[in-house]
Amino acid sequence: MHTDNIFILKNHEVLGLLSNRESEIVETIGQAYQAHGEQRSSLPHSLFLRFPDNAKNRIIALPAYLGGDFDVSGIKWIASFPGNLEQGLDRASAVIILNSVQTGRPFAIIEGSAISAKRTAASAALAAKSLRDGYQYAEASLLGCGVINMEVARFLLNTCPEIKSLRLYDLDPERASHFKDKLQERFGWTNANIAPDMKSALANSPLISLATTAIEPYISSLSACDPNATVLHISLRDLTPELILSCDNVVDDGDHVSRAQTSVHLAEQLTGNRAFIRCTLADILSGNALPRASKNSIAVFSPFGLGILDLALAKMAYELAKQAGIGTYIDSFLPPAVDN
Repeated sequence: MHTDNIFILKNHEVLGLLSNRESEIVETIGQAYQAHGEQRSSLPHSLFLRFPDNAKNRIIALPAYLGGDFDVSGIKWIASFPGNLEQGLDRASAVIILNSVQTGRPFAIIEGSAISAKRTAASAALAAKSLRDGYQYAEASLLGCGVINMEVARFLLNTCPEIKSLRLYDLDPERASHFKDKLQERFGWTNANIAPDMKSALANSPLISLATTAIEPYISSLSACDPNATVLHISLRDLTPELILSCDNVVDDGDHVSRAQTSVHLAEQLTGNRAFIRCTLADILSGNALPRASKNSIAVFSPFGLGILDLALAKMAYELAKQAGIGTYIDSFLPPAVDN
């Protein structure tokens, strides 16, 4: 039966539905990656809306279809305005629209910033677990003390329970201090230290999460890190292309990540090819590639952030909401069915 109603999920509802489900979310993200790796998806390039007078601000459209057990299509429309932080607003805001694969009609509008942050963090935690190859992370360094790394901390502490301490660094020391306080408030985590500079943040670190607002590379060396370090290059533009070429590179999708002037894209421009990308995370999850190229090599995971992940998690939230009787219907939102 077709309906002209549409289902709405608000931010606090999404957060409540996905609360304390880190393991389940990571498993869902892994299944989405594997479905994509098996070509059971359709994933056009993301569309970037930029503004002539402000290079930092952008709004991105991520359309996608995810098959297999998910069987859902839709789009995420996400804005990134770093200046919002000075106004007490989150940097990112988003909506996700889910569409029926039978009729194409939208059936749900879901607040997307919570889903975007959790799918990003779950992807990073899954990569950290998959790339460690038996190596234990005693600690993790988080560069960029914002919403994304807060979620990364949440998922890492669940997925890699051997982590005993966190090292924090942000260009704004006050943000780092506030981040530390929130770690204790939200997770009861007390073993976090604020690094005085980036070099100290990287020193001997076995696991590094980069979630900054950088628009061009600023890290040219990782020699201070543990020689077997895993770098979760979430913000995509922190590492110089020369540094990328010296590392063991794993991505979510080689075609998607090699655009929009990411560090991987700059490395491709420098070399004229993508041979420096060893494999995708899906290749490792499916057993078609080894977790690491070799010992004593720094592995860098550069995830462009695929729309299929947003769909997977949005559908999970939608189904949980229906089971729990949470959410709001707007009646007669769409045109009614007509007799032919």
